[in-house]
Amino acid sequence: MASSSYSMKQTLLTAFFLCVVCSVLVSIAAVALKPMQDANRIQDRNRNILVAAGVYDAENQAAADIGVLFDQFTPRIVDLVEGRFLNAQEINQLGIDIATYDQRRATSDPRYSRPLTDTEDIAKIKRLVRYPLVYVAEQQDQIQKLVLPVSGYGLWSIIYGYLVLEGDANTVIGIGFYESKETPGLGAEVTSPSWLAQWSGKKVFTDNGSVALRVIRGSGAGESEISGIAGATLTSRGVDNLIQFWMGGNGFGPLLRNLGGN
Repeated sequence: MASSSYSMKQTLLTAFFLCVVCSVLVSIAAVALKPMQDANRIQDRNRNILVAAGVYDAENQAAADIGVLFDQFTPRIVDLVEGRFLNAQEINQLGIDIATYDQRRATSDPRYSRPLTDTEDIAKIKRLVRYPLVYVAEQQDQIQKLVLPVSGYGLWSIIYGYLVLEGDANTVIGIGFYESKETPGLGAEVTSPSWLAQWSGKKVFTDNGSVALRVIRGSGAGESEISGIAGATLTSRGVDNLIQFWMGGNGFGPLLRNLGGN
């Protein structure tokens, strides 16, 4: 009986120390790998921006080209309420470091964001960051490309992406979604190159300044129409809603109208 008790104690102690050792090793690995994971996340973000901007071809260009190509873009902070870019002094006063600014984390910070009402929240994102981070490519102080972060609820979760516009703040260069949990073969087609290709050249606004860009059922033949994804009505509607929201008055609409002179 004593031998059995001793054996049980040994087993429990062995299991305990094994769990402790494994926990320590996992923690050390997590800390050690975090810089690499952060670097990979930034690399993936930059790649998606470049693909949407039409300056990087993943099939024909090496990953090493990403850093060089991304140097043409300058990060800028936008004040959505005032519809303008903030200057360095204003950014500093807000306590924002552009190099480390995490817009998604800022969405939950009441200093930088606010809750949306049900009427406002057509994209179903719940909270709106006031100071989003965008990327601008300029030549001789003239904007050539403007990269805007967009997000909205699809069928299963929030879809995150970037919409890239020409310097006129009205013509689409491309769009790319880098995070989506939509149904494979259906809603997941939001990342399909063939579906994304139809966005190029589409117009965001009508002549009177209202949002014209839409994802519709059937064939999107108009200059502001995108064909919805067959069999993925809710995902298509989600993308349409996020475009309506982010190009509208609560999103980048005021900035784009100021830049485009509308």
